Amino acid sequence: MNTLRSLLLPHGTRSWAWPLLQGRALRAFVDGYVAILLPAYLLALGLPGWAVGVLATATLLGSALATLALGAWGHRVAQQRLLSGAALLMALTGFAFAANTSFWPLLLIAFVGTLNPSSGDVSVFLPLEHARLADAAQADSRTHLFARYGLLGALFSAFGALAAAWPDGLAAWLGVTRLQTLRGMFVLYGLVGCVLYVGYRNLPASPHPTQHMPAPLGASRAVVVRLAALFCVDSFASGLTVNALLALWLLQRFDMALGAAGQFFFWSGLCSAASQLLAPVLARRMGLLRTMVVTHIPASLCLIAAAFTPSMPLALGLLIVRALLSQMDVPARSAFVMSVVTPAERAAAASFTLVPKSLASAAGPVVGAMFLGAGLLAAPLLACGLLKITYDLMLWRSFRKY
Repeated sequence: MNTLRSLLLPHGTRSWAWPLLQGRALRAFVDGYVAILLPAYLLALGLPGWAVGVLATATLLGSALATLALGAWGHRVAQQRLLSGAALLMALTGFAFAANTSFWPLLLIAFVGTLNPSSGDVSVFLPLEHARLADAAQADSRTHLFARYGLLGALFSAFGALAAAWPDGLAAWLGVTRLQTLRGMFVLYGLVGCVLYVGYRNLPASPHPTQHMPAPLGASRAVVVRLAALFCVDSFASGLTVNALLALWLLQRFDMALGAAGQFFFWSGLCSAASQLLAPVLARRMGLLRTMVVTHIPASLCLIAAAFTPSMPLALGLLIVRALLSQMDVPARSAFVMSVVTPAERAAAASFTLVPKSLASAAGPVVGAMFLGAGLLAAPLLACGLLKITYDLMLWRSFRKY
């Protein structure tokens, strides 16, 4: 364990960052299987198909409102107490979801709880953990720390998706019903919340107390507003080519087999996760902002080129190159946001940049699906690439002096 800790904690990082990395891995694991098992559980309870969509929307809306509330009023409470409270809410969410069978109680739990039906992290944990990670390291070490944080999230989310096969196997092995094992997976979700509560309640107090601040954002307000607006452009563009739509594009454009599409997304996901480890190396040489822009623009050009190539192998090759480049900006972006705001405003800045980004990304798939439905197969990829290049240039122009 000490060897693993020394490997994952960059040099110069405070040791209390270790529970934050452990917490990110555990949350990613349970989120990975909950996103897949949630619809199966609701259908096993006898709820109609539309209930799945309503509860999924309720979880995302509730998370967005909770994150906004955190940004607006969270500065009045110590960050370690907020993290412990979020972990306790996670535990209650899992246990309550396993114990209820009716639609309306489940809808309420989904809205106020911490369930995550998406592939990314949209919970209140994210801005709080980002703020504490920023306190735990400085300069280059901070970017390395965010890279490991993102890598653990991606890897353990993939492992969690594999764990979605456990209920069927356990039902056959233990001789119980599938519904019982599905409930057991939500109990496990609650138990992970208990583990996080124990780990987070022992975190040291933040060296930048916020309880006496008159407002969540002061000196950094203008910077946060500009960043939030720019991140909305980037997230909307990403929504145009989410994995589901990109898979549909491959099926329609090249008549690709489903099995082959699954293998492609597996390998592209691994490439995206591994590439985040290169971001700190580039950031140390070029700076955070240049790392974000220099890696993002070639990735967008690869996406645009893939939209018009007539060869499936060439298109897949371009998309793999894009996967290797497009996520390098994630740890650099997190470190950049934490570095351009005052330390006491970090949690609020992370909250106020996260929510608009999430809402903008939710609008993209609708537009992308309309393009594909109209037979404009190249349009989503082209629009995504051009919007992302526009975002990169605007980001560089706005913040090149930082």
